[in-house]
Amino acid sequence: MSDPILFDVEGAIATITLNRPEVLNAVNEDFRNTLNEIVGKIEVDESIRCVVLRGTGDHFCAGGDITMFKELVTMEAEERRRYYREFLQGVHIALLGFARLRQPVITRVQGAAAGIGLSFVLMSDITIAADDSKFTMAYGAIGLSPDGSSTFFLPRIVGLKKAKEIAFLNDRFDAQTALELGIINRVVPVAELDDAVNKLATRLANSATGAIGRTKALLNRSLHSNIADQLEEEVEHFAAAAASDDFVEGVTAFLEKRAPEFKGR
Repeated sequence: MSDPILFDVEGAIATITLNRPEVLNAVNEDFRNTLNEIVGKIEVDESIRCVVLRGTGDHFCAGGDITMFKELVTMEAEERRRYYREFLQGVHIALLGFARLRQPVITRVQGAAAGIGLSFVLMSDITIAADDSKFTMAYGAIGLSPDGSSTFFLPRIVGLKKAKEIAFLNDRFDAQTALELGIINRVVPVAELDDAVNKLATRLANSATGAIGRTKALLNRSLHSNIADQLEEEVEHFAAAAASDDFVEGVTAFLEKRAPEFKGR
């Protein structure tokens, strides 16, 4: 049996590859456990300065594994409730880990991004999608409410009214619509997808990633912070960034009229 998720680090870029193409990279227990392990490794590895999340085959992630759902419908109602509470709490540990990562997270999307696959897109920092991509919440189509942080991020990205429409109707929408809604950042032809992702990941990994991590934390905090607390957080992060080696390098390079060589510290 192949690993449900592959993990590779090349230079300063870590790539997480969802690796269940036979079921469109759908999420099951092995997938959840492996993802938790990988996110834990990235959190403590200071050499990693950018993360790319992608899928094997022609699709990104079609959501939860319908085979798992089929097996569990034979359980009694309370047994199903207990199982899914435990299962999702485990999945959400990984998603909270992603949200805490100081590294920028890029999602590379091709084909289907449905259910929790769409949640991965919503929680990432930047998404580049192929022009053949299709997006849908999907949950209501099988009698479920959303998970995977989608109810947190979706209304903040598209607005509450539009989020309700997307979640209630479960309609599929294309990459151009996702771009117009702000769910993704760029759309490129399928043949250009890898090159576009690689160029962006390299650019981010070579940038002042310590400052990016602080900026990411500030922007995420702003979603549920008041102005006074946010200003205080800005002071603390700015002061810490000013004490970094990257700040010294950035100012020095500017004065010397050369490109900076940031180290992420």
